[in-house]
Amino acid sequence: MIWLRKARLVFHFLRGILVCAAVFPWASAHVRERLIREWSRKLLAICGIEVEVQGLAPGRAAPQGGMLVSNHISWLDIYVIHCWQPVRFVAKSEIRSWPVVGWLCDKTGTIFIERGRKRDAHRVLHHITEVMQQGDLVCVFPEGTTTDGSKVLPFHANLMQAPVAGHLPVQPVALAYLDAATGKPSQAPAYIDDISLVQCLNAILKSPPIKARLVIGPQLRAGAAGRRELAEAAREVVVQLVEGKPEAATATADRWHQPALPATAVSATS
Repeated sequence: MIWLRKARLVFHFLRGILVCAAVFPWASAHVRERLIREWSRKLLAICGIEVEVQGLAPGRAAPQGGMLVSNHISWLDIYVIHCWQPVRFVAKSEIRSWPVVGWLCDKTGTIFIERGRKRDAHRVLHHITEVMQQGDLVCVFPEGTTTDGSKVLPFHANLMQAPVAGHLPVQPVALAYLDAATGKPSQAPAYIDDISLVQCLNAILKSPPIKARLVIGPQLRAGAAGRRELAEAAREVVVQLVEGKPEAATATADRWHQPALPATAVSATS
């Protein structure tokens, strides 16, 4: 029954608040990651969502010290990614004022940015670069908004300056929500248009069981290219992962890592 699942969600969020307030200030980074992963898995389970991770070789550890970029469909994206690897998200400052969710995001390391303020953007860029250099994995949604998952919008390049400045890797991933029985795309989690958070949650709870698929792509090393070129390459990899073409994504990453030919060599071959 939906009301029972909502009650479980309320108690689960209350438990999250208690853990963040009482345990996080004293816990090690390893313990915090374990608690975030377990809490996120439980949240998705209450919502009737199972998580499937693809593209990560057995025994291969999640990347550290870089930027994770993903397409953006739902408020659930944060917790799906946390199930795989707890990361630090970059989010608009308005989320900080959301009841409960905003407070939890703040306590789990979310980096908030005030859109439209250049000074704040510079501050956030420096902060992201610093925490990545210290070994943190920072996740951004470069589309800047959510979609229904059927397409990937152009990537904004501003925050890509952080891995470029720090010579740090970019880890593309792709998200999809599927009907667990049929494998067809599910629209229930899509947090789009003018629907409210409560309306989106109701759609999720009324939906048949959902599978959240997270596909890990090949890393892109930030080299001599600029932030716009890096954003375009990252988007191309994400698009190919969304379309179910991991081989094409690998080929894109291989091309990205090939050194550019000197101008004299290009002239000689033309």
